Amino acid sequence: MFKPADLFDLTQTEHAALFDGCEFAWDALKRLKDYVDAHAQPLLKNQCDGVAYIGEKVFIGEGTVVEDGAMIKGPAIIGRHCQIRHNAYIREHVLVGDGCVVGNSCELKHAILFNDCQVPHFNYVGDSVLGFKAHLGAGVKISNAKIVPGNVTVEIDGQRYDTGLRKFGALLGDFAEVGCNAVLNPGSILGRHALVYPCANWRGVLAADRIAKNKAAVEVVARKT
Repeated sequence: MFKPADLFDLTQTEHAALFDGCEFAWDALKRLKDYVDAHAQPLLKNQCDGVAYIGEKVFIGEGTVVEDGAMIKGPAIIGRHCQIRHNAYIREHVLVGDGCVVGNSCELKHAILFNDCQVPHFNYVGDSVLGFKAHLGAGVKISNAKIVPGNVTVEIDGQRYDTGLRKFGALLGDFAEVGCNAVLNPGSILGRHALVYPCANWRGVLAADRIAKNKAAVEVVARKT
């Protein structure tokens, strides 16, 4: 389930060429910098509501609204009919598809968002790929670097595989969802339609159509006056 086509509908991005010949979907992250540097041509077709900072090497498609206080540092390519909301921070080497939401106080860095992806509230997405109609709940963080030295690894058939990436956050397949305030640890992979419960601390691979539940105990006691 680690090939690009296993996770993503490649017709739902204008940047499918980035995945050509990739044995594993995360290999596209190794090409992302060069791809964005080569293809990000300065052209702004968007509407600004208020005052935003937009860097010199940024492309934004028609129908996209950039709200007051947003900072798009770039290089970046942002598609059509997106919402880049108040105080969003889009850093270097980011691809945002059509119809996406990048919300208040969200930060994107070295990331790929397929069409209709939603990163709407207080999210961090670094060194990651989010598939078609993937959705992050408020406060979801995608951790992209191990605390200890070394490359991020992924477990395949019970064995650790070195991805060759010192920084690698997550791959979210099409329609995957992550609940509010959950954390995805480095090298997390969610299959299509997978769901991670709110406040979960997830690490590893979650197959398609599976749910990762976090059943924390809740204690009810009498209220003292």
